[in-house]
Formats: sequence, structure tokens, C-alpha cells
Amino acid sequence: MVAAKANLILDSFNLMGYDALGIGDDDLSLGKEFLIELSKKARFPFLSANLLNTETGKPIFQPYLIKEILGVKVGIFSLLSPDTFAGPQDPRLKGLTVQNPVETAQRVARELNSNADLVILLSHQGYPKDVEMAQTVPGIHLIFGGHTGMHLANPPVIKETVILQTTMKGMYAARMDLAFIGKENGFANIAMKRSLENNISNLRLRESGKEVSQAEKDRNQRIIGDIERSIKQLEGKNQFSNTILPLGMDVQEIPDIVKIVEAFKSKFPEPEKSASPKP
Repeated sequence: MVAAKANLILDSFNLMGYDALGIGDDDLSLGKEFLIELSKKARFPFLSANLLNTETGKPIFQPYLIKEILGVKVGIFSLLSPDTFAGPQDPRLKGLTVQNPVETAQRVARELNSNADLVILLSHQGYPKDVEMAQTVPGIHLIFGGHTGMHLANPPVIKETVILQTTMKGMYAARMDLAFIGKENGFANIAMKRSLENNISNLRLRESGKEVSQAEKDRNQRIIGDIERSIKQLEGKNQFSNTILPLGMDVQEIPDIVKIVEAFKSKFPEPEKSASPKP
């Protein structure tokens, strides 16, 4: 049943038009050989820059890809943290070696930056490790994170890296819209800019009140000046917005995916729930 479910998920991803998949710890639940065979059925590459075959020392999957999107060369790579496993004896790691994620990221980010305009990391490390990565490894512009399932409606920008993540188990879908100027321009959240502009409007509206003292007006002017300087610092940056939507019953289904899901359910029906004992 678990193998059939894995194939069902892959068939769904194929129909949804994925560009790439970053390997996580649970993807290895049925072992490396099963995952390798599964990857051959995908219409997109499985990526992992630091997951190696212990015997050969070579990557199990493609470490990265470079794809041109709307005239922008986008480099995408994936990392898996060894900390997501129970330990070296975790059966999912049989025949596998997980290289140091930070050292791998430094090497791959340098390589991608020489060939791509925008570098994206598909990270399966957890949010704290993503923050550490943003602080220590230059050249990664966007981190799409997993494992911890943080609901980052307002993604943080750490140094020159944006960290994005949504709640786990397919409860939400997130969309990032990016006005890209260049990889050296840094990133600014449009929501932050709008919040600062609203603060200025509120302060000016308060200033127009009859009961505002001159001292308070002077203080407000100083605050407005500070906010305007903060807005000025956001100019010329790559501006982005992030929208997270709940995946409820009102979301339109893809008919072909509905068919394969129903076929799976008919083959593996859920056990009937026993009636609750009466008190």
C-alpha cells in the first residue's frame, strides 16, 4: 500500500507540472533502491546535492539544475540534513551518506552563481538550519524550506536570503511573486513597505488632530523621517510578495488526479471506524 501511495503521489506531481523535487527523509522510507526506481517515472528531476551512495561516493540523484524562466536563469539545488534522521543506524540511511549541508551549499552556491541569475535551495533541514544557512552561506537567494512546517506568511529576509515555508501535510499552498532586477540587488518584502507607508499615513492623520501638542508633532515628524529613510533603503531591491492559501474543499480538483486517487481508494479502502462504546 505504501509503495502504491508513493506512485500515486508521483503521478499527481507529474500532472501538476513540477519543475523539481528535493529529497526529504521520509522519501527514503522504502529505501534508496525504491526511490531510484520511482525517480525514473518522474517527468522532472529528483534533486539532492549531499545525498551520496556510500559504496561509490557519488550522488544518488542530480545535485542541481539550471532552468531559464522568462529570460532568467534559475539555479535550483537541494539539501537534506542528517539531523532529520533518528541517527546513523536509521534504516532509511542504509547504503547512504549525507554530506555536511553547509559545506555542500558553499560549493554548489558558488558554482551556480557563476552560471545562473537566481539561486534557489530546496531545503529539507528544518527552519533553524535554514536560518543558519542564510547567515553563513552567501549566494543563496531563496530557500524553500521543509521538515518543520513553519507557517511563514511574512517570510524573513536574512542578509540577502529570503526564507519561505508553509505548514506541512498539504494544508496550504503558497505563491511567491517576485519582481526580479538582479541577484546583487537584495530583496524586499512588499508587505513591509506597505506597512511602513501605512504607519506614515496614520501619523500624519494624527497630526491633523486639534488636540495634538507641538512637542508630539515634532516627535511624529522625527518618526516619519526615520520611516521614510527605511522605505528609501528598500528602493532598487528585488521586491516580492507571498500569499498562502488554504487548500479546502473549494479548491478545484484536477480531474486526472481525482481518477487515480479514487482508484487507489478502491484498491485500499480505509478500515471502517468502530462505533464508540456507550458510557
